[in-house]
Amino acid sequence: MGNQLPRVAISLLLVSSFLSGCASTSSDGSAALNQGNWPICSLVGGLVGGGLGAVESSAWAAGGAAAGAIVGGLICFAQDGDADGDGVFDRRDTCPNTPSGATVDSRGCPQRTYAQAPAEPVPPPQDEVIVLSDMGNVLFAFDSAELTSAAKDQLAAVANRLTGANLVSAKVIGHTDNVGSDPYNQGLSERRARSVADFLASQGVPADKLTTEGMGESQPVADNETDAGRAQNRRVEIRVDR
Repeated sequence: MGNQLPRVAISLLLVSSFLSGCASTSSDGSAALNQGNWPICSLVGGLVGGGLGAVESSAWAAGGAAAGAIVGGLICFAQDGDADGDGVFDRRDTCPNTPSGATVDSRGCPQRTYAQAPAEPVPPPQDEVIVLSDMGNVLFAFDSAELTSAAKDQLAAVANRLTGANLVSAKVIGHTDNVGSDPYNQGLSERRARSVADFLASQGVPADKLTTEGMGESQPVADNETDAGRAQNRRVEIRVDR
């Protein structure tokens, strides 16, 4: 009698090993023994357990059958299958009919996809022409290339716009009214253009990206016969290439 218990225990281990092997093959949903038909596992376990118990004695047949049925049912119920082949075991699969190979979440349900709004296109950098004239504030001292305080304030704001990485070049062009001779006005416009470029460079604009040119009185934008027209013609243009 003392030797029978270990033998029956060994018998139950054989039953559990057999059923575990069968049930574990259900990972692809193709095994005959899986979570959905655990009653069949109990029946098989009971028959095998009873038969092995009867080998020892008739008294152990009933106990072996009962133990085998319990062990068989528990093993099959605990083992997961994957009947729909989505990679999520049946025990955790709350969407059991997902098509094979579908992208699913941890519950076995199709993952939600959210349409992403297309990114707004970034407009390319734009070239521009910045014009400063005596119409608002006097840019230079009379008959000189010396910048006034008002002109420096304006140019400091311009320099902030020109220190970006997208600056290719900036050309400073000086213009005058028609008061004085053409040669004199030509030289004055060149000096004024250089004065503006030097100030921009002092404010951080790369000097190697600055060029200058003087146009004298050759390109008026207003009537030189009026004070207002001459004030418009005394100007500096900064042509920005980005």
